Amino acid sequence: MASRLTQERLVERDLIERARSGDHDAFSTLAAVSADRLHAVATLVLRDRTAAEDAVQEALVRMWQDLPRLRDPEKFRPWLQRLLMNACADIWRMRRRHGAEIQLLPTHESPVGDETSQVADREVLNRAFRRLSIDHRATLVLRHYLGLTVPSIAAAMEVPLGTAKSRLHHAERALRAALEADDRSARRTNGRSA
Repeated sequence: MASRLTQERLVERDLIERARSGDHDAFSTLAAVSADRLHAVATLVLRDRTAAEDAVQEALVRMWQDLPRLRDPEKFRPWLQRLLMNACADIWRMRRRHGAEIQLLPTHESPVGDETSQVADREVLNRAFRRLSIDHRATLVLRHYLGLTVPSIAAAMEVPLGTAKSRLHHAERALRAALEADDRSARRTNGRSA
């Protein structure tokens, strides 16, 4: 397993070096390998597939433009995450400025059998997540979806370490508060209908 990871890193490093020198095929391969992961992260952060596609496209354009200036190929993944987070923030601001309505994602495929409560839990979590700011969403996605450390989150979001720690703390607190508010609302609604 370790040798396979080492081999993948060597292949990735070779692709990065070739793409940095202007090799279009190497860049295309890097983009193809990265696109699904980037799209998943952008979709979680922006909560809109079209906006996520735009963010990925923007991140890949920036990658092509700035790749020759990447000094250390070992920093490629965090650097690419930073490009994506910047693209997500730019798209979020642009859509808010122009009043574009974000199309909310469906929270599940078709439910099957005992999965009903899991679907309901996901819907509650999704509603709470939508209430968070873009910075809080991005911080939670980087931490809990990608499993990044706080220093890696700081690097990806281009903020000081203390700011990343604070955002993570406030994002988790805001998510808990949103979940509790949703729970109180559901109890009040169920209490009236009983």
